[in-house]
Amino acid sequence: MTLLSMTLAPADLSPGLSELLALRFDPLVWLPVLAVSALYFWHYARARRTAGGRARWPWWKPVLFVLGAVLLMFATQSAATNWTLNSMALYMARLMVLAEAVPPLLVLSLPRGLQLDPRQPLGKLLGVLLDPWVALAVWTAVIIFWNIPAGFNASVVTNTAAALLPLLYLLSGLMVWSVILRPLPTVQPAHIGSRGWFGLLAAFPMMAVASVWLYSRQVLYMPYVGALCLWDLSPLQNQQISGWIMMLAGLPALALALVQLLMWLIKLADGEQGGTPPAVGD
Repeated sequence: MTLLSMTLAPADLSPGLSELLALRFDPLVWLPVLAVSALYFWHYARARRTAGGRARWPWWKPVLFVLGAVLLMFATQSAATNWTLNSMALYMARLMVLAEAVPPLLVLSLPRGLQLDPRQPLGKLLGVLLDPWVALAVWTAVIIFWNIPAGFNASVVTNTAAALLPLLYLLSGLMVWSVILRPLPTVQPAHIGSRGWFGLLAAFPMMAVASVWLYSRQVLYMPYVGALCLWDLSPLQNQQISGWIMMLAGLPALALALVQLLMWLIKLADGEQGGTPPAVGD
């Protein structure tokens, strides 16, 4: 048993769902989320005054925004954050919600046909951040560096796992899903074929890490060696369950990438594009 786990382990190691989902109030999280939500619904209410605005911003988009915001709050502000050192699986489930559930909901909640001038500062910035190669590099760095033992151990021991790592998963997830779903066509010229190739490449880091966790015969991370785990699971079982969580969380994006590639191949067969496969950044 590690000293860290003895010090920080809660008394009850079999919490129920209601205990895990009990919310706390961190103004550094709640206030920005409420401010962004207020701004979103103010623009939505203005857009609904015209027929064109209602067509660009249908009623179901705010529903997706609210669902994404609710998942964001439960992933970062629930009591589940107190058990980071007692359940790697629970911790990874929270991170996967931030990387693979919240981002597509928020991206899909944006109005259709958003027009940004690629020559203006905001357009230039988003053009760089949403470049497929930039998004892929950031995403790969987050997934690989913070899941190799040295990076993960350091993040847990220094407590950056509590705040910095969830934020990095959320931001890199937003970048990846923005490339895949392309909500800003004026600064994202990539067509469906290159988006499909991007989605396929972006799935590899998660699948590689998940496979290592699934098939490793020993616990890879020092903070979890001998830790008191929730629900009487062993540290190795927690690690293996984390692998399943990461692998299953990555399947929707991988499936979408395959669909996009299939649609691109159909267009090629119909003669709508040349026969050369697109580069990821095209």
